[in-house]
Amino acid sequence: MNKTLSNTTQSHQLRKQMEASNVFFLVYVEVIVLLSCFNLHGFNLLGLVTASPVVRGNGTDQHALLQFKTKVTGDPLKIMESWNISIHFCQWHGVTCGRKHQRVTKLDLQFLKLSGSLSPYIGNLSFLRGLNLADNSFYNQIPQEIGRLRRLETLQLTNNSIRGEIPSNLSACSKLTLVDMRSNQLAGEIPASLGLLSNLKFLNFANNSLKGSIPPLFGNLSSLEVLSLAINALSGTIPEALGQLTNLSFFSIYGNAISGNFPMSIFNLSKIRSFDIGANKIQGTLHSDLGITMPSIEFFSVAGNQISGQIPISISNASNLNVLLFNDNRLSGNVPSLEKLDKLVNLGLGKNHFGHGKEGDLKFLCSLVNATKLKFLYIGTSNFGGELPKCISNFSTTLLNLVIEQNKIMGRIPNGIGNLINLEVLSALENQLSGPIPSEIGRLQKLNIFFAYTNFLSGTIPNSIGNLTMLIKLALNENNLQGSIPISLGNCQNLLLLDLSNNNLSGSVPREVLRLQSLSIWLDLSSNYLTGELLVKNLGSCVSLETLSLDDNLFEGPIPSSWSSLRGLVQLDLLDNNLSGGIPEFFVTFGALKYLNLSFNDFDGVIPSEGVFKNASATFVEGNNKLCGGIPELHLSRCNSKTSSTTSVKLKIAIIVVMLGVALVFTCLLVLWFRKKRQQHPRTICEENWLLQLSYQSILRATNGFSTQNLVGAGSFGSVYKGILEESGEVIAVKVFHLLHSGASRSFLAECEALKNIRHRNLVKVLSAISGIDHKGNDFKALAYEFMENESLEDWLYPSTSMNEPETMRNLNFIQRVNVAVDVAH
Repeated sequence: MNKTLSNTTQSHQLRKQMEASNVFFLVYVEVIVLLSCFNLHGFNLLGLVTASPVVRGNGTDQHALLQFKTKVTGDPLKIMESWNISIHFCQWHGVTCGRKHQRVTKLDLQFLKLSGSLSPYIGNLSFLRGLNLADNSFYNQIPQEIGRLRRLETLQLTNNSIRGEIPSNLSACSKLTLVDMRSNQLAGEIPASLGLLSNLKFLNFANNSLKGSIPPLFGNLSSLEVLSLAINALSGTIPEALGQLTNLSFFSIYGNAISGNFPMSIFNLSKIRSFDIGANKIQGTLHSDLGITMPSIEFFSVAGNQISGQIPISISNASNLNVLLFNDNRLSGNVPSLEKLDKLVNLGLGKNHFGHGKEGDLKFLCSLVNATKLKFLYIGTSNFGGELPKCISNFSTTLLNLVIEQNKIMGRIPNGIGNLINLEVLSALENQLSGPIPSEIGRLQKLNIFFAYTNFLSGTIPNSIGNLTMLIKLALNENNLQGSIPISLGNCQNLLLLDLSNNNLSGSVPREVLRLQSLSIWLDLSSNYLTGELLVKNLGSCVSLETLSLDDNLFEGPIPSSWSSLRGLVQLDLLDNNLSGGIPEFFVTFGALKYLNLSFNDFDGVIPSEGVFKNASATFVEGNNKLCGGIPELHLSRCNSKTSSTTSVKLKIAIIVVMLGVALVFTCLLVLWFRKKRQQHPRTICEENWLLQLSYQSILRATNGFSTQNLVGAGSFGSVYKGILEESGEVIAVKVFHLLHSGASRSFLAECEALKNIRHRNLVKVLSAISGIDHKGNDFKALAYEFMENESLEDWLYPSTSMNEPETMRNLNFIQRVNVAVDVAH
């Protein structure tokens, strides 16, 4: 299926790509525009080839294809299985033959996940006009034999892993119109002989490792429409001869090391639509008639060079511009009106010397009100001064990124900023902005990044900031903000970074903020007036947090034990607070911790000597006079010093007092026991020995296999059975514990220990304890008691009508019930 995308589709692709990119979208837009140019000129990049009918063909072509197959080492989709002699080679997948001579004219194997090397036998396909192996995993070199394909028109090896040099004899393929080898591992220089391919319209070597200079002979490629050499290691200068390529519509040398002045002749290419020389070392000034000599220009980027001078006023005539990137150069002066650039999507002016640091520098911003498609505006790191004009409130709601950072912009953030409802990035850091943060900021519900640090902002942080639920990074540090941290900030459940340091904030840190489990990069509340205990116990849920700065506040109390889960910490700063207690041992296990500052608090006790504490350049504990020990480099007193000795003496005294108290109590109990002993009759049976020695097998036989007929009753931890011992005929009651129930084992041990040593007329005498393994290999525990013929107390208190005896025989009167209660109490 062959498709040529329409101009509408290619523009949509360009816009869609730019929506996902950042301010410096050079590489990504480069690729999209490049693909657009492919489709503009009808190159069949995505076409699939249909096979010809079964006919007799040329044996040379079949042999060449079979040799090609032998070099394919990876074929997960089993494409090569159709390449067998049982069917004619013209029916093989990806093979197209001519009808007249039945010779292979096209080989299209793109997007098939094939891997292997390219067979030199491909040079025997002498009728081949199209070779497309794009988007596979072919490696090794391009065989020199490819230069024998005199009829070859299109060569597409895009997005493989092909190494080595570009064959110089490719120039022998004089009918070539398209050569696309981008995104491989090609090295060496670009053969100058390629400048002889007079029919060439499309040439793309982008994203390789090519070096050397651009061959001046390329100026002879009079049919060339697309030339992309981006992202290589090319050096030298732009040849003057390239100004002769009058049909050129796409030109990119982005991301190389090309230097020198660019030739003015290159600005006379009237058909040029995409011009990108960004990220090089090019010098010079811009042509004064830039917008006139390039009337069709849509993408223009000189970003990342050393270009000086001013932006020509003529730029406003280039009314088709979508992308205009001047950032990261040495441009100066005022930015001219851009009123006619109503199709502008991306404008980059940052990292230059624009403006004079005074009022009027930002006047050009109001000329962008008509740019209804504007999405990215970057004017950061320049010399713009004056107040931020209120006209930015009238910018298109399509605006996604607004970056005005590192300038000399004064005044307030306009209230109308809330009109930019689709804004995702707002960066105004390091300016001279003053006044409060407008509450209208809460309307920017798609905002991901809000940076306004290092300004003169005052007032309180508006509660409406809690509406920014998609916020990822918030930095308002180094301002004059006052009041408390708003509780509503806890609604920002996606927050990774929060920096409110170096302000005048007071009060306690809201628990809602500290419950933000998303915090995983940075939390800095230092240099404020925050008070209360270190109530950030909930912070323990932020297990990925890397930086935590709470220094220079008024926090008190110990370090919470819940912090033991903060194993991702790289930096922890608690300097200059009122914290107390010992230094937790769990800091030793924090393998990622590289900086720990506990200085000027009231910590006490022994400091650890392992983990981060082994590194004196990473651990700071000065100003804690009650600490001792640690490595010598920390210069702390030994733990047997006067301070620690005092503590030790107090501890010893406390231990002695406790021991004396215990001894006194024990002595009193011993005296009472001897007195009682003299009053009692000596026992004839040793209390420590059981009366019977029973096993699991004897109990099993005695209860008839724990039959239901022998079941006396059941409780929460066990069941009681009647049993008759075979040896003596003695009747016993056996309590079998249900060990699967929680607490049954503890109940067995407690009951066994108690009944072994306690004797009372109201308690059934325990005869033996059984602990072992049953016939299934499970744990077995039971107690054997004297059997009481009158059944259980429960049956007497709550007689069942189903019993054989008359109900009146089981009734207890009031006096009897009182006596039972008294006996139970005893």
